[in-house]
This record gives sequence, structure tokens and C-alpha cells, in this order.
Amino acid sequence: MQQVSKFGIYFNARDNQVVRINSPYWIPQEPHWVFLTPEVNATLLQIREMAREKGISSGADSIVWGTIPLKD
Repeated sequence: MQQVSKFGIYFNARDNQVVRINSPYWIPQEPHWVFLTPEVNATLLQIREMAREKGISSGADSIVWGTIPLKD
């Protein structure tokens, strides 16, 4: 169950989006995605605050939920 350690919230600075990963269906890859927190139930307000504290987003207030890409 090594994949479980990769579950959590990931941030994409280019698109200013976050995704919630709680299955091994798709694990975001660096450098486009940054692991933000293992707390899969974090709210968008909490996520924006984390991004602000970590200094990974200059526009933390405009972070939105993204979607997980469909596999072929």
C-alpha cells in the first residue's frame, strides 16, 4: 500500500488548481504538481491558507478545484 502515502491534496501553480487524490487511479507528477497536504478532507479555505503559508501561490485566494484527467 505504498500508494496510500501519496494520497492527499496536490497543487498546480500553472493553473492555480488543486486536486484531491484518495485512490491510486492517478497520482500527480512533479514538477507541475506539488504535494500540499495528506489531509484529503481539507476544505478549499484551508488549502488556500496552506498555499499562502508555504508561499507556493501568489494568488492563493483564487485557487480552485481541478479535475483528475481521464485515462485512455
